[in-house]
Formats: sequence, C-alpha cells, structure tokens
Amino acid sequence: MKAADILSSEEFKKCVEFHGHLCPGLSIGYKAAKTGMAWLKENRAADEEIVAIVETDACSADAVQVLTGCTFGKGNFIYKDHGKMVLTLLSRQSGEGIRVAMKYGALPPNEEHRNLIQKIRNGTATETEQKRFHELHHKRSCDVLEMPADQLFTITSVNMQLPKKARIEPSEPCAQCGEPTMASRLEERDGQRVCRDCEGRAARGERGAGIA
Repeated sequence: MKAADILSSEEFKKCVEFHGHLCPGLSIGYKAAKTGMAWLKENRAADEEIVAIVETDACSADAVQVLTGCTFGKGNFIYKDHGKMVLTLLSRQSGEGIRVAMKYGALPPNEEHRNLIQKIRNGTATETEQKRFHELHHKRSCDVLEMPADQLFTITSVNMQLPKKARIEPSEPCAQCGEPTMASRLEERDGQRVCRDCEGRAARGERGAGIA
C-alpha cells in the first residue's frame, strides 16, 4: 500500500491527531500495530479483549493505543521501560500472542536528518533548515509506511500468561498525606498505611506532603 493512501486514511489521521504530528516513530507504531492486529485477526478492543505491551514510551506507543484500543485507563496497555521498539499483543479470546520487534538496521540513520533534529530541539535551526527537516521527516515517515513488515520487524508468536483484568476497588486515605489511594497500593509503615509516594519520601528521609 502506498504511503499516500495510508496518510489519507481515517485511521492514520486519527493517529496523527492523537499524537499531534506526523513522524517516523508514529509510522513505526502504526505498522507494528497493524501487523500484530492482522496476525491475531482481531478488531480494535472496545474493552479488554486485547492486551498491548510496549517497551518504549516514544512516539510509536501513541499509534498502538489508537489502533488497538488498548489504553492505560482500561488497564490493558502495559509499558515496560526497556528502550526498545517492541510491541507484544495478546488476545484474551484466542489466547494467542504476537511479538513485533524492530530490526536493527532496518531504518538506517540519516545524518542530515539527525543533525537537523538536534537543531530543531535546541532552537538554532534556520527557516531553511526547518523546512528541510520537515521534508526529511515526512519522507522518512513515508518510507516506513511503505516498507514490508517483515523487512522492518522480527515477528514471532508468543505464548505467555495474560495479565489479570483491571481491578476496581475502593480507596482509603493515606495516613500521611490523607489523599485517597487504592487500598492495594497502600504500604505498611510504623503501624500506618501510607501511599507509595509518602513511603518513598520517608525512605529517603524527606518530609511528607502533609498530615492527615
């Protein structure tokens, strides 16, 4: 499928709208999510039918949320801070899973593009350089969209235990700051049940946020 067709599709426009702009990272997430969903033969999750596990909090994660319907709020979007462009999708209905991992060297770095990114970030890019950056950014995004999935990713089936569904439970006030906290997230300290924030402060010898 041509990049122009994908860019004009409603689902990709939703990804761009959610993320805020078009970029190569968003395109990678789009390709990964589309690949995984097609392999599972699943539709977008209305509730917790699918679980998504991402190993980066970069741009690609936003496309995954839009296309899979997996979100933090539903409890079926899990983030692991591994710094890798890896997406694992699990189906609660079939019990099957797929791991889509970016291949090393699949998208060789472009030094001009990389240098312009730094100039954009530190605010030193000229108007001409900004224009060139957007041209390269757009082209690189399109290149990703047109790459065959098996050239961009290593795709493997996985068999792993599905995480428990999201729990809804009453809150209790933290004995230190008084803020309502999920009961299962309170920690015992000196005979009191405190939130993890206050527990962490106490462990570091810092003063608490307040007194209940």
